[in-house]
Amino acid sequence: MSNKKPGYYCQECGHFTARWMGRCSGCGAWNTYVEEVVVSPRNHRTVERQVEPRLLIEVPPEDSDRRSTGMTEFDRVLGGGVVPGSLILLGGDPGIGKSTLLLQVAGAIGSAGHRVLYVSGEESPHQIKLRADRLGVNNAELFVYPQTNLEAVEEQVAKVNPLLVVVDSIQTMYIPDITSASGSVSQVRGCTARLMQLAKKQSVSVFVVGHVTKEGMIAGPRVMEHMVDVVLYFEGERHQTFRILRGVKNRFGSTNEIGVFEMSGIGLQEVANPSSFFLMDHAFRNVAGTVVVPTMEGTRPLLVEIQSLVCPTSFGTPRRMTAGVDHNRVALIMAVLEKRLGLMLGNCDAYVNVVGGVRIDEPAADLGIAMALASSFRERAIDGRVVVIGELGLTGEIRPVTALDKRISEAAQLGFGCCIVPRQKGLRDISELETKEVATLTEAFDLVF
Repeated sequence: MSNKKPGYYCQECGHFTARWMGRCSGCGAWNTYVEEVVVSPRNHRTVERQVEPRLLIEVPPEDSDRRSTGMTEFDRVLGGGVVPGSLILLGGDPGIGKSTLLLQVAGAIGSAGHRVLYVSGEESPHQIKLRADRLGVNNAELFVYPQTNLEAVEEQVAKVNPLLVVVDSIQTMYIPDITSASGSVSQVRGCTARLMQLAKKQSVSVFVVGHVTKEGMIAGPRVMEHMVDVVLYFEGERHQTFRILRGVKNRFGSTNEIGVFEMSGIGLQEVANPSSFFLMDHAFRNVAGTVVVPTMEGTRPLLVEIQSLVCPTSFGTPRRMTAGVDHNRVALIMAVLEKRLGLMLGNCDAYVNVVGGVRIDEPAADLGIAMALASSFRERAIDGRVVVIGELGLTGEIRPVTALDKRISEAAQLGFGCCIVPRQKGLRDISELETKEVATLTEAFDLVF
């Protein structure tokens, strides 16, 4: 019999203690300890093969041919395809389309003649069959296995010998040796470790679906995200048609890429040109408080519309609400507008929104946010054919941004006529679009208005 002892595990930093504590001594977070059962190794010992240290220059390169998922947008986020022996974690809100996306991927790989094992711990084979018929997934190489016992799953993987394994979801899987319930910290960690060993040992790619908490994080210990090779988040509103696949960790590629999909009656459809998709309602209209900003998501330029609403406050403290941009960044930009342009925003409510549910993290959108706020405050519309690019400094200077040529080219392809850009060297002229360089916030304000 295995010897078990209780303990407590911090979900934030991974600190382990034998007794419960209100505050973690490792990271200082409160109420983050959860109980787990530590399973000690079995009585017999396994003799591991000794590996000698080697010089890095003597290690031969390994050929890891990526396998396409059948979706160009999915392959882009993964860095070119699925790497054999990789463990990929896909998280997202309930009902966002995680199972639909992975079933389409499983069907595409199965249609290419490779075996796929779809392990479902939440749905019956009949439910999966109904979804597969709606998506048009019907091939002889896709195996469905309703099971929550991970040891039984390992036996079937050895028997079926699939190229791809889909586990939906990790919170429903359990290991009999661990006495805690499914979905607990111990079970999630143990199942993730076993799946990682399975992927590396048999060189099979494993997709794992993970539920998210109210805060939008994957349920379970954060150490689970450190154990897997790739962490993907499927984002979007359930009541809207678009979905965004975003990579937050990738050991085999970049983490800055996104994939855009549109939910339809026959499943998720790829969006080849996301800029036109997010600007389909823009129509170059002249409305106060709106401006178009070219952003970069990895190597792809993406044009999004930023909307702002500034109005006198009805409360003692003005409200500041944002969607798609950082709240603190908007507060900083408003302070610069007050100091450098004299716009008295201190007693006004301010609302900033990125149309389409896109999240912008780069500072190149600072000037666009500032122009949208100024436009709404002054009730003066910005020309709908103008795009704005630039990082805003505290002294009011406009700083250069990266990949400026790609941003301008994308704006020119979509029919925009003018681009306000930072003053920087090496700017390439584009005949289809007029570029105006600015060095300060005051210059940009005079040009736009």
